[in-house]
Amino acid sequence: MFAVTILSFLFFTGLVAVITWFMTRKNKLDNNDGFFLAGRSLTFPFIAGSLLLTNLSTEQMVGLNGDAFTDGLCVMAWEVVAVIALVLMALFFLPKFLRAGITTVPEYLEQRFDRQTELICNIIFLAAYAIILLPIILYTGARGMLDVLNLQKLLGFSSDIQALWCVVILVALIGSVYAIWGGLSSCAVSDTLNGIGLLTGGFLITYFAIYALGGTPDAAGNITEGSGSFANGLSIFLKEAGEAGRLNSIGSNDAKAPFFSLFTGILFINVFYWCTNQQIIQRTFGAKSLGEGQKGVLLTGVLKLIGPLYLVLPGIIAAVMLTKGFHLGNINADGTIASDKAYGSLVSFVLPNWLTGFFAAALLGAILSSFNSALNSTCTLFSLGIYKRLVNPDAPDKRVVAMGRYFGVVITVVSVIVAPLLASTGGIFGYLQKMNAIYFIPILAVVLVGMASKWVPSVAAKAALIVGILLIAMGYFIPPFNGILNYMNEYHFVAIVFLIIIAMMLIIGKFRPRKTAYIPIDAKATDMTPWKYAKHAGVALLLIVFAIYACFADFSHIRNKIVEIPRAPGYTVSPEAAAVEAAAKKAKEAAAEATRAAKKSREAAAEFERLKKEFEKAQQTRTGSEELPAYPASRMDTLIPQ
Repeated sequence: MFAVTILSFLFFTGLVAVITWFMTRKNKLDNNDGFFLAGRSLTFPFIAGSLLLTNLSTEQMVGLNGDAFTDGLCVMAWEVVAVIALVLMALFFLPKFLRAGITTVPEYLEQRFDRQTELICNIIFLAAYAIILLPIILYTGARGMLDVLNLQKLLGFSSDIQALWCVVILVALIGSVYAIWGGLSSCAVSDTLNGIGLLTGGFLITYFAIYALGGTPDAAGNITEGSGSFANGLSIFLKEAGEAGRLNSIGSNDAKAPFFSLFTGILFINVFYWCTNQQIIQRTFGAKSLGEGQKGVLLTGVLKLIGPLYLVLPGIIAAVMLTKGFHLGNINADGTIASDKAYGSLVSFVLPNWLTGFFAAALLGAILSSFNSALNSTCTLFSLGIYKRLVNPDAPDKRVVAMGRYFGVVITVVSVIVAPLLASTGGIFGYLQKMNAIYFIPILAVVLVGMASKWVPSVAAKAALIVGILLIAMGYFIPPFNGILNYMNEYHFVAIVFLIIIAMMLIIGKFRPRKTAYIPIDAKATDMTPWKYAKHAGVALLLIVFAIYACFADFSHIRNKIVEIPRAPGYTVSPEAAAVEAAAKKAKEAAAEATRAAKKSREAAAEFERLKKEFEKAQQTRTGSEELPAYPASRMDTLIPQ
């Protein structure tokens, strides 16, 4: 069986490589457009496939299903709300980008503001991609493959770190070949092919899981042979998950995706990611025409709508299977499973051995897509934004492409060295998510204001980038400013910063506007004929998003989460674990009560001051014949905070 797994893995991985080479072998890669923008020849299927696969990763499959395992359907927000951002990209952002004929987002800021703004944005993107994004893609991708497919045991490595190094090097080597030597066109084609494999593998996992749920677990927790049933499993899933509150699209205030954050941080994160993130949107800059680009972006929206079927449902199914007595593996002493182990446990339980090689190839394709896209964007930003602008402005295209390739090799080696070191760093993922939030909110604000206003000057853009980064960094890491997160969700916090820096830019534009109104550049680099059904398709997608939320909405538990931690039957919680759970619940309730009490105290203090001022005013304005109004001591004493 081991030989079958290895051979099938090599076959599917090699098949993608061969088809990619065959389809891109005649492409010209010695000029900027050919290497960085695929010759501006991408059609909508390749744009959609590359967008989807660049977004997907093993970390997302493991992490989002893990959140669904504990919180239920509400975490689909990251997939469904993305559709709103994609509609904005197709109808608002993309026409402006393509008309400008740009290769990078910082290049657009140079056109709209000045070269200093472009340089600042280039440095921000390069630092974020080279130091944060690429090593994390390698590490999380390798970690996900090891956990989901149990590669350490499968490949016979004596230690986990050896297997980690092996996968990291494999991904880096293959990904760098696509990105550094094949350019954007090979990335787009391979992403599309890998996307077909990953979607197939993801849907198969969901199918096998529902089929297994319809069976009967034996004494050991394995499915009784011949007892599986898809129809029965679907019925059980809808009944059990519905009764447990796991099919509610409305996230409670303490869920991973609170409902009200859909209109603040989660929305802004998605708009940045799909509309201004160089790693993602570079493939749209290579569109053959505006119409092809719009079709590709909106098709991605359709694919995101079905994303919960393989990124959320498996996690919920795993929770139901665990409570029904199926032994998924990685079960703790109290009958629970860590959320980040839920998807891997489910895959190990339901995936037939003969499909392991194919699924490994699909997971590798997801990692490769994220890595080669980020690496290609890093090469693009360095070559056109740093080397061409600052080092050698007169360099021919061939030299610029060569320098991008050299830089890509260096960044790949650095990423390979750094990635395995993250294994010993506790809490690195939460830290890196915050680091990402520091830069994407200011960049989104600057791009948005730049498009919407003709008079805001470059000084406002530079101030917004610097002030926005400082505000978010202070709110996250620097006392006493980081205490603000004790009073509001971090998604609401970044949304407030977003509005602050937009207001700051508009105020600067009001009192210190440009000397002349900005006139958008028409580079005539792309056919700007739009897709005639783009607006209709965009409205249809938005209506579907609303319908999905409406169908599964239950607002009755928006304040308190009712979804319980999935627990296998027959396990008893130890007194120590029960005490910890009870103490945590009590502490959480006490914190909520303290917050409410503090609010009441502040309101009472304000009312006290108001009454006191009324009394003093009455005392000062009375005449000698007037009697002093009765001091409202009974009212004021009740208002003094205790």
